[in-house]
Amino acid sequence: SDLREQEERGELLQPLSFVLLVLCSVLLYFKVSLMDPGFVKPEEEAKAGEAEGRSLVMPQAAGDVQLRRCGYCLVKQPMRARHCQLCQHCVRRYDHHCPWIENCVGERNHPLFIAYLSVQLVVLLWGGHVAWSGLYFQQSWEWLQHNIFLLLSFFLIVIFTIVVLLLLVSHLYLISCNTTTWEFMSHHRISYLRHSELENPFDQGIILNLWRFFC
Repeated sequence: SDLREQEERGELLQPLSFVLLVLCSVLLYFKVSLMDPGFVKPEEEAKAGEAEGRSLVMPQAAGDVQLRRCGYCLVKQPMRARHCQLCQHCVRRYDHHCPWIENCVGERNHPLFIAYLSVQLVVLLWGGHVAWSGLYFQQSWEWLQHNIFLLLSFFLIVIFTIVVLLLLVSHLYLISCNTTTWEFMSHHRISYLRHSELENPFDQGIILNLWRFFC
């Protein structure tokens, strides 16, 4: 009867929504961590290299850049691919190897990785709000003993929220520039960027960059 009354008053909607959001976050986590991030397969390297060369707009560097063969897995790397020594594969449009998901973030799972970070941020903000609403500060040792775990939970949530927020904002910025974390951090060591007259030859404007990435 109590549950029915709470349901009629709409009090069960918020906790149910929170549980569904957490479930969505968990499913996205496993999807991103278990899926193929865009491994370069030996049987696809020839046609992939040709298609990659046609699809990328790099007029300033087209004559200087040569596709190279990976020294580890011996496949011919398409442009913007990189070998990950932890995954033991070359990954298309390699961004970084994420220790949180124990997988590379690359061409295929990068959009889902952004979706995972976004959902995770909402869950953390919601959890932080719930933890904060349960705190009623009093200057007494007894109050601290009864609320120590709630305080610790709140501070942990704040720390993780800051980390996820910074990670999401930095990725959205790089996506809007049509560059990757690896290209941003190692610009001077990448041949197709060193030989380009433009600082970022892949940049086609914020709107088109976002459209090509998400759509």
